Amino acid sequence: MEQINIGLLGLGTVGSGVIQIIDEHQQELQHQTGSAVSVSKVLVNNKTKERDMDTSHLILTEKAADVIEDPEIDVVIEVMGGITEARDYILQAIQNKKHVVTANKDLMALHGTELLTKAEENECCLFYEASVAGGIPVIRGITEGLASDRITQMMGIVNGTTNYILTKMAQEERDYEEVLAEAQELGFAESDPTSDVEGLDAARKIAILARLGFSMNVELDDVELKGITTVTTDDMDYCNQLGYTLKLIGLAKRTEERVELTVQPMLLPNDHPLASVQNEYNAVYVHGEAVGETMFYGPGAGSLPTATAIVSDLVATIKNLKLGAGSGFASRPLHTKAIQANEEVLSKYFLRLQVKDETGTFDDLTSLFAKEDVGFDKLLQWPLEEEDNTTSEVVIITHMTNRAAYERIYQELENMDVVLDVKSSYRVEGGQVS
Repeated sequence: MEQINIGLLGLGTVGSGVIQIIDEHQQELQHQTGSAVSVSKVLVNNKTKERDMDTSHLILTEKAADVIEDPEIDVVIEVMGGITEARDYILQAIQNKKHVVTANKDLMALHGTELLTKAEENECCLFYEASVAGGIPVIRGITEGLASDRITQMMGIVNGTTNYILTKMAQEERDYEEVLAEAQELGFAESDPTSDVEGLDAARKIAILARLGFSMNVELDDVELKGITTVTTDDMDYCNQLGYTLKLIGLAKRTEERVELTVQPMLLPNDHPLASVQNEYNAVYVHGEAVGETMFYGPGAGSLPTATAIVSDLVATIKNLKLGAGSGFASRPLHTKAIQANEEVLSKYFLRLQVKDETGTFDDLTSLFAKEDVGFDKLLQWPLEEEDNTTSEVVIITHMTNRAAYERIYQELENMDVVLDVKSSYRVEGGQVS
C-alpha cells in the first residue's frame, strides 16, 4: 500500500494538531509504516468557517457518511468529542471495515467494551491511547510494555485542571475559587469545570486503565468519586506541616482477585513521586508483581501532546493493517468483575475537627476511635483565636483501618457533643505498595 488515506471526524484543537503532525512528520511516518499518510476528508460542522490553519489541501464535509462510507479511506480518526454521535459513527466505521483511532475518554469509559468487541468481530483495529493522560503512552505501556506482568496497582494524577488548581493553592496560599477563575482565564479549565473539579474526568480515565490493567469489565459507576471543590488553604497548610502534599488521585488497586477503584483528594508523603507533579502535568504510577514500580509522566492535554498519541496509534494501526492483524486489543475480559467491599478497603485517614476546648474532649475522641480499634498515627491541636478560648482545632492522621470502620467513626463524630464541626476528611496514601 503506497498511501494510507485518513478520514478525520472533527477539526478542533486536537484535530488540527493531528493534521499538523501528519503533514510535518511525513518522512518519519513513511519510515515507520512504509507508506505515505494523507488526511483525505474531514468532517466539520461548518465548511465555510474561518480557521487558523490552511485547509486548502483538505476535503471538508458536513456529512459523516462522506468519511465513514468512503471505500478509499483506510483509517478513521475520531476527535469530535461527545458520546452518542461519536459512538454511532465509530460503530458505522467499524461495520464498514474501517480501522479507528479515538481520543474520546468519555466514550471509551462508557462504551469501550462494546466498541472493542465490534472491532474484534470485524477484524478492525480500535486504538485509544490519547483517551488517558494525553501524550503520555500509559495505555501502550500497560498493554504492551507490561503485557507479561500482573499489575496490582495504578495510581495517578490524570486531570491537569485539578492538579493546576491544587498546585497553585498549595504554593501561593490562594483560595479554590480564585485559582479556578485564573485557570479558566488561562484555558486550563472549561467555563463549566464540573467534570474536572468533581473528579468525573479522572474517574473515566481510571475506569479505562482498570479495564485494561486488570482485564476486568469494570464500569464508571464502580469508581468511588469525590472532587476538590471543598479543599481549603487551611487543609493544604496542615498537610504541609505534617509532611504531606494533597493531590486529586485516581487509584485502581487489586488485592487477589478483587479491585478497588476511587478518585478523591488524597494526602501523599512529600517524598512520593506523585507529590512533585506540578501544575497541568499528569503522571501515572504503576506497580506490577514482576517489574515493581514504574511511572509515566508528561503533559496530560493540549493539541500537540494529544495529537502525538493519536498519530502513534495511527502508526500502530497501519502496521497491523499491513500485517493483516486484528483489533490490537483483547476485548473480552479475563477476570469476572469483583469490587472490594468497604471492609476490605484499607487506608489511613486525615481528619480536621473543630472541638470544644474542655476537659474530657480527648477522652471522648480516643474512646470513639478505640471502639473501632483505630489508633492515631499523628495528632495535633491548635487553639482557635477567639475571645473565650473555648474551641480548638484538632488534626488526626489515623493508623491503617478499613473504610467501613472509618465511615462509622465519621458518622459518630458528626453527632458528638464535643465536636463542633468536621472540617475536612481525606484519605492518606503512599509508602510501599504491598
